[in-house]
Amino acid sequence: MTVSPRLAPPTLRSMAPSVFLPAMVFEIGNGAVIPVVAITAIDLGASTGTAGFLVALLGIGQLVGDLPAAALAARLGDRRAMVLAGVVSMAGMLGCFFAPSLAILGVCLFVLGMCSATFYLARQAYLTEVAPLNLRARALSMLGGSHRVGLFIGPFVGAAVIGLTSLRAAYVVAVVTAGIAALLLVVIPDIEPAGSGRVKAAAPVGAAQGLLATAKAHRRVLMTLGTAVLAIGATRAARQTVLPLWAVHIGLTPEATSVVFGIASAVDMALFYPAGKVMDRHGRLAIAVPSMLVLGGAIAVLPLTSGIVGLTVVAMVMSFGNGIGSGIVMTLGADVAPPDNRLRFLSMWRLMGDTGNAAGPVVVSVVAGFATLAAGIVAVGGVGLLAVGALLVWAPRYSPFATRAMVRAHRAVADAAS
Repeated sequence: MTVSPRLAPPTLRSMAPSVFLPAMVFEIGNGAVIPVVAITAIDLGASTGTAGFLVALLGIGQLVGDLPAAALAARLGDRRAMVLAGVVSMAGMLGCFFAPSLAILGVCLFVLGMCSATFYLARQAYLTEVAPLNLRARALSMLGGSHRVGLFIGPFVGAAVIGLTSLRAAYVVAVVTAGIAALLLVVIPDIEPAGSGRVKAAAPVGAAQGLLATAKAHRRVLMTLGTAVLAIGATRAARQTVLPLWAVHIGLTPEATSVVFGIASAVDMALFYPAGKVMDRHGRLAIAVPSMLVLGGAIAVLPLTSGIVGLTVVAMVMSFGNGIGSGIVMTLGADVAPPDNRLRFLSMWRLMGDTGNAAGPVVVSVVAGFATLAAGIVAVGGVGLLAVGALLVWAPRYSPFATRAMVRAHRAVADAAS
């Protein structure tokens, strides 16, 4: 056990090798695999419905893994937890590559979801600790952007490898990227908080509250601002569902739908850094409210489109709304997380967001089942608008950086103290 010297404030550039690069590399593998999971399942004899369920196991594993991930990271430390997640991901991807049956494929996909939960939670908790307050939103937006860039690159890498070999070679790509991400975490040292002089230990102090005690102590923020996070997650996840469904409804070919997705993804990726900069300077609501207004509104008007041009325009507007909101959920979580129990609180925060991610497509499905697809799409667009109301009411109560005035007040106090 040693005491680290006082250090210069971390910058986004200094965070890149140990934070953003491993996250992007890890996500490239996931991006390579996601498009082929359903096809792999069908090749093993699954029906369309069963294949859809197996794809959902990735998200279910992440949802189930949110809370255990906190306990693992608290015991091992965030870096070791991420390295372990990378190694287990390699094993899971190899399992998918060799899977002789749907049962084995399903187990491997579930484990991969849990590994993703561990990797994301540990990196978010670490970045929350080391990023200076005036860079927090930009840092977390960059982390979210790293995930998006990886997911964008992954399918192209996977497609190239599949074209040269076979379908299951996409899993080999993911094995390699998970291994590289784990190696980067081992080789590249983490940075310390500015001027911390803190004691470096192998893992966080074990005196933090348990999960139930944490939930009880912070139930108000979880049940109020947490509902806004749930609604944000539902709206974002539904965006990925309603676009292909409506494209099929209006008769677009799979190739045309893929082009629409590619254009929309490019818009989404281009906006994560400006979004963080605005949040740091003008408060969280300056981005969170426009993001949900634009995304929810664009989803709601999607049923008015009837061709590829209209669909592409609306998809780009949806991606603009989603892109400017990059990192908002993680940033709000960092703002309200208790410093002495950050990991367990953030695991619950992620659970709220992941629950929303799981619920969004369900809202579309249920409403469409009782009414029409257009009604289901409009309903989930309304969820995004409900998120706006919840953010306006609850964010100023719990986040000290919710509004521009609050950011200025904090800056004035910091300047006076220095």
